[in-house]
Amino acid sequence: MDEIRRVTVVAWVVGMLGVALMVTALVSLRDGYKLVTVQGESMRPTYDVGDPVVVERVGADEVRRGDVVLYGVPDRYRDDYVLQRVIGMGGDRVVCCVGATGTAKERILRDGAPLVEPYVDGGVADGLGRPYDVRVPEGRLFLLGDHRLNSRDSRAFPDDQGGTVPAEAVVGRVTGSYTGPVLLALLLLFGLVLLAGAVLLAIRARSVRRRPAVLVQFWPDHFR
Repeated sequence: MDEIRRVTVVAWVVGMLGVALMVTALVSLRDGYKLVTVQGESMRPTYDVGDPVVVERVGADEVRRGDVVLYGVPDRYRDDYVLQRVIGMGGDRVVCCVGATGTAKERILRDGAPLVEPYVDGGVADGLGRPYDVRVPEGRLFLLGDHRLNSRDSRAFPDDQGGTVPAEAVVGRVTGSYTGPVLLALLLLFGLVLLAGAVLLAIRARSVRRRPAVLVQFWPDHFR
């Protein structure tokens, strides 16, 4: 019985550890990351239609200039979430544009400095020929798609605080590193392996418990 008890205890401990690891990994994946599929062409060529992207959930105070963020503004995009790039943050002055319109020499100015944007489609920083000069209010963001000729972004809402959106509308930013999700996936897999091992140990303990006892007779019956 001591062996059965030991195996049973080990099975419970290993099983509970496996469940704890699985729950931790699942909760961390759910709360820390979001997998989305690109629906439109506004972020071409960086992200194309149908591309899966991993979004790391971040707070408004963690957003940085140049980040590609996922955000939602129901008044503009109904219940859809949108991927766009942060061009300006609170206090920045964003001006369009200098250089030849619709060419690779066109530049957006941020606080008077031309932005170098190698990610924009065709090298075109705007291409629409509709100048704007926006001082981004504190706590808000000025956002543009990378495909400037085909993006319904901050430029489309000039009457709403210069087209800016609340920083709190950001759900997360696209991450180029998959280390976090991969480690959590491995933790989930390890927890599953531990749980499977616990089940096998429990089956072994049960089979030993059901095994009939063998009576060893040391003396012949006629000596009794």
